[in-house]
Amino acid sequence: MNRLRLIGPAAVVAAVALGCSSVSSGSSQTGSAPSLAPVHGPYHPRIDPADFVRRVDNRWFPLKPGTGFHYRGVAEDGTTPQRDDMIVTHRTKTILGVRCTVVRDTVSSRGRTIERTFDWYAQDRYGNVWYMGEDSRERVHGRFVTGDDSWQAGVNGAQPGIIMPGRPRRGDAYRQEYYPGHAMDQARVLGKGGPVTVPYRSFKMTLATVETAPRLDPGVRERKYYVAGVGDVLERTVHGNRERIELVRVTR
Repeated sequence: MNRLRLIGPAAVVAAVALGCSSVSSGSSQTGSAPSLAPVHGPYHPRIDPADFVRRVDNRWFPLKPGTGFHYRGVAEDGTTPQRDDMIVTHRTKTILGVRCTVVRDTVSSRGRTIERTFDWYAQDRYGNVWYMGEDSRERVHGRFVTGDDSWQAGVNGAQPGIIMPGRPRRGDAYRQEYYPGHAMDQARVLGKGGPVTVPYRSFKMTLATVETAPRLDPGVRERKYYVAGVGDVLERTVHGNRERIELVRVTR
């Protein structure tokens, strides 16, 4: 499953000030994630570079270059310790004519790096944050090799998806990535996630989503919790395995 790993020391005030309309009932309005990245039917999202902005400042998924997000948890077996360190770099990569922010993610266990990934994100004028691909390297027999789930929008039939809607609404369902046979995550907005406490901080209000990959991992469901002005604070698998990670530190 695709892992989201973002945060900033920002605004508990922004989280408390959340209006109910931010997580209201779904709709088919123009620019909505379900209309731009539908989970049913043929999938050929229209990407026009003129529709994209330079910064990723979605309130639920802000990406400020130079920020580091550090997570701790356990792997799929529920016992093996896992560390996830994500850095929003100052680098950019152009994909399908769109200028994307490059995020470096390093996963390690017991002091040993087991995965290195570069993820590429871009935001459209509606506030939707698009996932444009990833270059993932996994440790195999002491060497890092390209992961089977690596992909880039526009290459070998891979298509971009939406990681976070500009205006998430309860019931919204959308594709996050589309590379048949390799990467096919999709998500649905559950609505208000309630209070959440992680080592980094306690939050009174969150947004909850659930991620699945019906064609590749039909038995796995992963729930994620976001805070406005902050980002992803907690991820836990609710069906299929026992993986869990939570935010412990933010650096700048």
